[in-house]
Amino acid sequence: MNGTPLTLPEELLLLALEPDRGGFLTNARYLRYGVAGAVLADLEEAGRITVGGGDRITVLNPLPLGDPVLDGALAALPGPDKRGRGIKAERWVRRTGRPVQELCVRRLEQRGALRRTTRRALGLFPYERFPAGPVDLAGPARDRFAGALDAGFPDRRGRLLAALASATDLDRRLLTGRGHRPVRREMKRFAGEFWTARAVQRAVRQDKEAGANAASP
Repeated sequence: MNGTPLTLPEELLLLALEPDRGGFLTNARYLRYGVAGAVLADLEEAGRITVGGGDRITVLNPLPLGDPVLDGALAALPGPDKRGRGIKAERWVRRTGRPVQELCVRRLEQRGALRRTTRRALGLFPYERFPAGPVDLAGPARDRFAGALDAGFPDRRGRLLAALASATDLDRRLLTGRGHRPVRREMKRFAGEFWTARAVQRAVRQDKEAGANAASP
C-alpha cells in the first residue's frame, strides 16, 4: 500500500501540512476546496469525467478506479439535471470539499503518512491536527514539488499541482518572499488554465468576498 503512487489530492494535502505540528499552512476551507478540485483533475485524467460549457461536469465512465478517495468522489457526482446539464464544478467543490478531504485524510492515515490527534482550545473546544506518521510520504511530495519548480513545471501534473497551490493561497506559504513573486504569478496563470483550479479559485474568491462584506460597517 505504501508503494502506491500518491494521487493529486494526497500530494496537495501533504504539501499543505506542517509535518511537526500537523496544522495546515493555508486556510482550512480553501484547502478543502483544493483537495476536491484535485480529485476532479485525477478523475478527468483517468477518463472518468469531462467538462462542458459553464464548467459543468459530465460523468463519462462510472466504473471505479480502485482508489477509495477517487471512487468515493466519482460515486458522489450527480447525474444530469432535467435540462441534461451536469453540476457546476465550483458548486461541487464547495459542497463536497469537507467529505472528500476526510476521505483523503483517512487514506493517508492508512498509508502511515500522518496521524490524527485531537486537542482542545482553551481546554474546551476540540480540534484536530495531523502530524507526520511513521511513513514519510510528505518529504518525497515536497521534493517532487521542488523539482518541478526548479524545472519550470514542465509536465501537466506539476502544473496542475502548482495551479491548485495558487488557487488555495498555499503558494504564499510554500514560496515566500519577493524573490518568488515571478513564479507565483506563473502559478496563478496556471490556475486560470485548468477548469479544476478555476473552480477552486472561484470558491475561494467567494469566501474572501463574503468575509470582506461581513467585516464592512
